[in-house]
Amino acid sequence: MKRVIILSTILFAFLNCSVIEKPEFVGVENIKVLESTSAYITFTADALFINPNIIRGKLQTDDIKVYINDREMAKVSVESFNVPAKKEFSIPLKAQVPTDSVFNDNNLSGLIGTFLTKKLKVQYKGDINYKILGFSHIYAVDETEEVKIK
Repeated sequence: MKRVIILSTILFAFLNCSVIEKPEFVGVENIKVLESTSAYITFTADALFINPNIIRGKLQTDDIKVYINDREMAKVSVESFNVPAKKEFSIPLKAQVPTDSVFNDNNLSGLIGTFLTKKLKVQYKGDINYKILGFSHIYAVDETEEVKIK
C-alpha cells in the first residue's frame, strides 16, 4: 500500500510539473535566400521556440506555405521535428521555388519591381503543430520580410 501511495505521489508530481506547458513560440527569423540558380530559388527561415517541459515532443510543419510577392509559390519541406527538453531551439524552414514561377509574365508588376529593387516580398504563413502525450497545440505562423536576391 505504501508503494502505491509513493508511486502515485511521484507520478502526480511528475505530471503536474512542466509537462502540461506548451513550448513558447518566439517567432520566425532569418528569412533569406539560401541559393539561387536558373531552376530554383531556395528560401530558408528559422522558427524559434523555448521548451520549458522536462519531456520532449514533436513539431510538424506540414501546413506552412511560402508566398512570394503575395502569390503562393511553395510549401515548407520539413519532416517532423523532435523537440528537446528544457531548451531554446529552432526549426529550419526550407522551401524551393521554381525560378520561372517567380519571374513569369503573369506576375509582370512583381517582375518589374523585383528587377528594379532586387528584392522579393517573402511570407511564411501557416501552422506548426505540437504533439506530446495526447496533448496538442497549434501555433499560427505569419511572418513577412523583404529579401534581397543574389
